[in-house]
Formats: sequence, C-alpha cells, structure tokens
Amino acid sequence: MGTHIVKTTLDIADALLTEAKRAAKRRGIPLRRLIEEALRRVLQETPRKPFKLKDRSIDGGWLRPEFRDLPWSEIRAIANDRRGDEG
Repeated sequence: MGTHIVKTTLDIADALLTEAKRAAKRRGIPLRRLIEEALRRVLQETPRKPFKLKDRSIDGGWLRPEFRDLPWSEIRAIANDRRGDEG
C-alpha cells in the first residue's frame, strides 16, 4: 500500500468508537491501524462486478451505400486518403 497519508474526519457512533479503541489496545496497535485493516478487509471481501461495456453499436445504416460492406480498416484508409486531399 502507498505511504501517503490523508487526514479526514468521520462521524462514528460513540459505542462503536469505544469498542474499536478497546480492540486496538488489546492488539497493541494504534486505532488508525485497526481502522485501516478493517477497511482493507471489507474492501477485499466486497465482490466487484466486472466492467461490461454497453453495446452501443449501430447497424451501419448511416453509412453511404458504397461503404456498407467494407471492413472498418478500408473505410478508415479511404477516410485518411481523403483527408490528405483537403490540405
């Protein structure tokens, strides 16, 4: 883990904070370390949904007829050739 520390303020119920302080003291570690370890554990246990890109593809109906059956690599090459003609 990184060594950069950020100070922050959290609202924690008094009873929970008291219990956490006791647990840290029993373990012989600072409260901050107990809280960091607990956060790491929860974050590791939390399942993350894999990212799935939404299908936003279109059918190509917007293409001019002469381009509809061409592979994208050829369309791109034609577009790049035409761009050079403009200059």
